[in-house]
Amino acid sequence: MIRKIKIILEMIKFEHTVFALPFAYFGAVLGSFIVNGGFPSLSQWIWITIAMVGARSAAMSLNRVIDEQIDKHNPRTATRAIPAGLVSKIEVLLFIIVSFALLFYSAFQLNMLAVYLLPLAVFFLVIYSYTKRFTWACHLILGVTIALAPLGGWVGATGTLTWEALLLFLAVALWTAGFDVIYATQDADYDREHHLHSIPSRFGIGRSLKIARVLHVLSFLSFVSLFFISPLGWIYFIGVLIAGAIMVYEHTLVSENDLSKLDVAFFTMNGILSLVMFIFAIGDILL
Repeated sequence: MIRKIKIILEMIKFEHTVFALPFAYFGAVLGSFIVNGGFPSLSQWIWITIAMVGARSAAMSLNRVIDEQIDKHNPRTATRAIPAGLVSKIEVLLFIIVSFALLFYSAFQLNMLAVYLLPLAVFFLVIYSYTKRFTWACHLILGVTIALAPLGGWVGATGTLTWEALLLFLAVALWTAGFDVIYATQDADYDREHHLHSIPSRFGIGRSLKIARVLHVLSFLSFVSLFFISPLGWIYFIGVLIAGAIMVYEHTLVSENDLSKLDVAFFTMNGILSLVMFIFAIGDILL
């Protein structure tokens, strides 16, 4: 059983929770500071963390189950655990049930608004994996799904929603959509040949990288706007400038004719950006 769990965790790239979890904490800390005048309680930290782990684990596992046939025929993904026969779909489905149970139980431990918003969260966690079958806007749906992390952190810590929370949600959604467009460029030809929808398969790699730049510019402007409408100060603003520089650097690593550094651009740079934003935001609030 332990071996199977390790395979599933590797399959869903559990370590990439770093993309969303710092933003969930960002939302929780900023929301608690604005609404409650302090930091989240220890129990809120714990239940927000468990909810995030449950939500992402369920979503990624569902994606692997739903995309089994797509992964099986794509040379890049054919070695993933399900198509390679390392785990069965039944085993992954059991893992999904446990993951959703963690999400639901955590929401009930936080507040009723978190519970009321569960159907919306589950809808996006499930629907994303199907969107590549009918719309090239699938990257935007993923952006919305990942951006539920800061929104969920905010709601979990405060039981409220404000304009600041929605602006943070928008910034993270645009950032996620941008880097997902970059990541999807490696499958542009495969998607086009197999009638799967994505911005790279629809518009080509060159135009797609330009679209990703626009999305990241809009994300950067949204993070900047948060500086003006929230109590966040100059330490946060420095963090935003660093995040902007990371996004610029990310785009220098890939081009229409050279995607060899795509993994660095996608995994390393975005993980660093997420951590930078959280560290500088919490540093701003503490000081």
